[in-house]
Amino acid sequence: MTDHPVLRFGAGLADAPASWPVESSETVHSTGRVISVRRDQVVPPNGGDAFVRDVVVHPGAVGVVALDADNRMLLVRQYRHPVGYRLLEPPAGLLDVQGEAYRLGAERELWEEAATKAADWRVLVDAFTSPGLTNEAVRIFLARDLSEATEVYERLHEEADMETAWAPLVDVVGAVLAGDLHNPILVMGALAAWTALNGPGFDNLRPADAPWPAKD
Repeated sequence: MTDHPVLRFGAGLADAPASWPVESSETVHSTGRVISVRRDQVVPPNGGDAFVRDVVVHPGAVGVVALDADNRMLLVRQYRHPVGYRLLEPPAGLLDVQGEAYRLGAERELWEEAATKAADWRVLVDAFTSPGLTNEAVRIFLARDLSEATEVYERLHEEADMETAWAPLVDVVGAVLAGDLHNPILVMGALAAWTALNGPGFDNLRPADAPWPAKD
């Protein structure tokens, strides 16, 4: 009897890197803060006519699905001016510290936004938030074995009004499917955590320092 190799969950499904030629490129707007807008003249490899695409250039972000021993998810409620909502979200933030490791960025956001630390870190999801518009990539970590931080970060602007809450993961998933929760890191992270919990298990997730081709 021949033994068959055990396939990785989801094996065989993968996005493929590609780079079409760019005839010209210019920055048409720069805020001097987080984003800029780049205008590219793209040449299709099949010989078709060149076309223009505007790209919002973004440094990327990390998010944290933090679960306690009872699989309750740590949430923060934050005002988001562009959409006019106070959203329930996981702790998250920009990759705006030069050279900072992705996991360290996630640890920093978990401490700054929720005064929480974690001993067990794994990669949950890597995603492009809006690939037709921006190069923003986000990595969502799963954090467990939580403890309260001894020092509290002084929050500013929207974060000064931030509240924290705990909710069972099953209830977060239910609220997502009901259309009541909208933050994309929460939606992706909660659904992925629920799938891992009830499927291959958290121990089969990638390690916290797994390669991230979209950013590396």
